[in-house]
Amino acid sequence: MMGQSVTEPMTVKVPCKSMLKKHPGRTDFQRGILSRNEKGELEVDGTGMQGSHILSGMSKANCFIILPQESGNVEAGTLVDVQPFEGLI
Repeated sequence: MMGQSVTEPMTVKVPCKSMLKKHPGRTDFQRGILSRNEKGELEVDGTGMQGSHILSGMSKANCFIILPQESGNVEAGTLVDVQPFEGLI
C-alpha cells in the first residue's frame, strides 16, 4: 500500500428505513444504501435479499449494515451501525 497510513473504518448509527431479517448467533454485514432524507438526516435501507449469490445488491450498496451476533430481526426505525464503503476501497 506504498506508505498509506492505516485508519479505522468509520461507523455511524442511523435509523433503518426497512425491516431487516436476521437470525441470532452470528454478526451480519448486510448490504445497504446510505442516503439523506428530505430533512437532510442520514438513514439506511437494505438492498433486498442478502444471499451471497445476489450480486445486484452489492452493485447498489454503498455501505454495510452491521448487525451484532445477539440481535434478531430489525424493525424499521431502529438505530443500526453502518460502515460506509467510502474510504474502504
